[in-house]
Amino acid sequence: MSATLEMPPVTIRDRGWLSDKSIAEQFGLVPNQPRVAVLIPCRNEEAAIGKVVSDFQRSLPDAIIYVYDNNSTDHTMLEARAAGAVVRRERLQGKGHVVRRMFADIDADVYILVDGDDTYDPSAAPGMLNLLVERQLDMVSAARYGAVRSAYRPGHRLGNALLTGLVTWAFGEGITDMLSGYRVFSRRFVKSFPALSSGFETETEFTVHALALHMPVQEVRAHYRNRAAGTRSKLNTLVDGMRILRAIVTLIQQERPLQVFSIAALALLTSGISLGVPVVIAFLHTGLVPRLPTAVLSTGLVLLAFLSLACGLILDAVSRGRKENKRLAYLAIPPLECPE
Repeated sequence: MSATLEMPPVTIRDRGWLSDKSIAEQFGLVPNQPRVAVLIPCRNEEAAIGKVVSDFQRSLPDAIIYVYDNNSTDHTMLEARAAGAVVRRERLQGKGHVVRRMFADIDADVYILVDGDDTYDPSAAPGMLNLLVERQLDMVSAARYGAVRSAYRPGHRLGNALLTGLVTWAFGEGITDMLSGYRVFSRRFVKSFPALSSGFETETEFTVHALALHMPVQEVRAHYRNRAAGTRSKLNTLVDGMRILRAIVTLIQQERPLQVFSIAALALLTSGISLGVPVVIAFLHTGLVPRLPTAVLSTGLVLLAFLSLACGLILDAVSRGRKENKRLAYLAIPPLECPE
């Protein structure tokens, strides 16, 4: 079928959205084939969005292309609709809000998430899709390579490497480009994903969600190119980098509380012993405690160390219960059947 000529125009009814089923019927998809949805969150991408939609239609002619506009002030929605995409709007500002809405609204077997700035290669999508289906994976992430300096700024590259290293240290290996915006997900992943963030931290959530639950994931290399002329990145290196770092620290605290509180306990215990040893030595020699404030501080630090360890043990049990519930929610969704 011709993805650009034979697709009927998609409109929004006055009294509600067209259902995903009716959209699939309009697009003439084969019922027995996996339903593939390409999800494109974007804001002010009129210069690129039409080409992104057209390119993915050529690469994945049986997929439905969804563009979720996030309060654009240009003609992004008109360009996306003219290119043949299903266009919807999310008014809460931030990529995390858009991802939450897309994951909740759209029903499919496989989801492809990509940015609307034409920096990712649509021709890589079929290979990523086949890899996910054939190997029964839950996430295939595209690691960027070949990027020119203006497309992948040094600050972004360094921040990504540092943040990815921190997540790898806390949750294990598996992803080398944690902030990639080009991913393929299974239905199991999408419908069990909590989607709690509001901004660019959502990519961090993807990675931690997969690694913490030991989901089968894989990373492939995909070409990353310069942005389309007339567009600019919405990512602020410093501000969004700090937000992502805060999100990582929060996730580590939630998912690995025993390690976090054990480190705090060790630091407190070391400080308490360092301050207390001279006081104890002086007492053994003279029978007096000449530095009473130091002795009190040392005792308090040691008590806080044991309290921190106790908190870590309790929160670790709570975290384990939360992880079990998330795992059960994940297993409640049937896997995608591998074609013979």
